[in-house]
Amino acid sequence: MFALLHEPLFRRTDADATPVMVVQLGDKEAVMPLRAIQREFAIADESPDGRMLALIAEALDFVPALRLGDELPKEVLTGDASWEPEPQHIQRALTRLRLQLVTWLHGPNAEETVDFNTDDLANADDDPVLRQQIQEAFQRAAEDLGLPTKEAVIAQLEVLAGELAYIEALRDRLLEGVRSVVNHIQRLFRAAHSDASQRRLLERLRFLSQEALDRLSHRFEQQDAQTGEVMAMLRHLDSHRGFIRSNRDWFYRCHMAWAPILADWRGEAAKPAADIRPLLVGTYRFLAPRFMPVTEWLKTNKAVKKADIGVKMTW
Repeated sequence: MFALLHEPLFRRTDADATPVMVVQLGDKEAVMPLRAIQREFAIADESPDGRMLALIAEALDFVPALRLGDELPKEVLTGDASWEPEPQHIQRALTRLRLQLVTWLHGPNAEETVDFNTDDLANADDDPVLRQQIQEAFQRAAEDLGLPTKEAVIAQLEVLAGELAYIEALRDRLLEGVRSVVNHIQRLFRAAHSDASQRRLLERLRFLSQEALDRLSHRFEQQDAQTGEVMAMLRHLDSHRGFIRSNRDWFYRCHMAWAPILADWRGEAAKPAADIRPLLVGTYRFLAPRFMPVTEWLKTNKAVKKADIGVKMTW
C-alpha cells in the first residue's frame, strides 16, 4: 500500500488534531485518519502494525510530520527528549536544587538564609558562605539518605538537574515568550487611539493573551511546587523523573503550538501598528478557540468581521 501511494505523509489535521495519513492522488490531496486505516484493514491494536500506528500518532505530538524512513522521536521510544537544553538551563536547575537542599538543612528558618527570588541564580555559587552551607547540606543529605558519600548525593542531584533543565529551557522559550507577546499587546493597545476597529481587536487580544499567560504560569507554578522538596525527589528519584518528563512533554507540545505565533511576534514587533494587523488577526485566530468561553466567542464574532477572523479553528 505504501509503495502504491508514493511516500505518504503523516501529520495532524488543523481542525481537530486528528492523526492522519496524507497522500497525493493526481493533483488532489487525500487525507485518511489513522484510525480509519486501522479499521479498514482490520489491524488489531496489539499487532505490530497497530502498535506502529499508535507510535506514529503519539510521535505527532512532538514533530509536525513524519515520512516513511523518518526516525520516531525519543519521547515515544525511550522517554528521553529529542532536543537539548542549553548549559545555562542545566546550571540554573542545579543551583535551584542546591538552594533547596540548603533550605532543607536549615529547616523552618531557611527562608532567612536563602533568597529564592533572586533573578540571577548563577551568582549563588559565588557566595562563600552559601558554598559552605551547600557542602554541609551534601554531607547531611548523604547521611539522611543512607548514601556512602556526599559525592553520591551530588551525582543524584546532577541527574535531577538534567531533567529539570528542560523545564527551565521551556520556561524561557515558552513562558517568557508568551509574556513578551502579552506585554507587546498591552503597549499596542495603549497606543491605539485613532483606529477604533483595531483597538477593539487589541482589547480582545489583551484578555485572551492574559488568560493564556495566567494558565501557563499556573502550570509552571504547579510543576515548581511538585518539585520543591529536594529530599523527597532524591528518595523517589524514578517516580519524580517520570513526573518531570510528563510535564516536560506537555510544555514542549504547548511550545510547538505557540512557536509560529512567538516567531511572528519576534519578527513583526518592530513594525508600526499600521502594518501589524495581519499579525493581530492571526494571533486572535490562534487564541480565541483556545482561551475564550463559548458565550464570549459568539458575542465577539458579531463585532469582528468573519473575513478577518476566518472560519477555521485549530488546536
